[in-house]
Amino acid sequence: MARVLVGVTGSVAAIRTPALVETLRGNGHEVRVVATEPSLYFFDLDEIRNPAGAAAVPVYRDADEWAGSRYSRGDRVLHIELRDWAEMLVIAPLDAHTLARLAVGLSDNLLACLLRAWDFDKPIMLAPAMNTRMWESPVTLRHLRQIYEDHAIRPWDPKWTLKELPEAFAENCARIVLIPPQAKRLACGDFGMGAMAEVPRIAALVQAWSVAEDTLGPS
Repeated sequence: MARVLVGVTGSVAAIRTPALVETLRGNGHEVRVVATEPSLYFFDLDEIRNPAGAAAVPVYRDADEWAGSRYSRGDRVLHIELRDWAEMLVIAPLDAHTLARLAVGLSDNLLACLLRAWDFDKPIMLAPAMNTRMWESPVTLRHLRQIYEDHAIRPWDPKWTLKELPEAFAENCARIVLIPPQAKRLACGDFGMGAMAEVPRIAALVQAWSVAEDTLGPS
């Protein structure tokens, strides 16, 4: 099984974080969580840090990056330690703001620094979650195109739409898995595409990758 780092961002779908962590652990994975400050509005940290009948899961937030009063040479660099520890990164939910950070390389919080420093020889799974109009915005396609072009072995096809991108990533970006959102009634009351994929689907993809990595080894 894998050492899985779960990145959680400020989408309402962050309410599913405890369920995702519990499912991944139930499948035998070792899990740590990096939570952005906006994500903490949507779930109770104690559900992860102090689960009933199970060992606590480490949860890291922005304040943990530089925890001392002042930097001294030799102090830990948390986003590098987490990158080196993890065998896989799962960002679920991936909100529009963090998608933009990943596309342009901003490094203004712990998770963003981790993304900028990520070793793309290791898999990263992206599970977007946002309002339908945000998902269907031309900006979303532009940001996903930027990520694709930074890592793909085949040129971008200008005819591709959002619907075709998960397959395009699967075929041409060996270590990036785009888990498309689903259409349903959203938290805001709108109905449409944008809800995060269900926890069992995300967990199943993590499981499949873990088994493949154990079988084939690093590429």
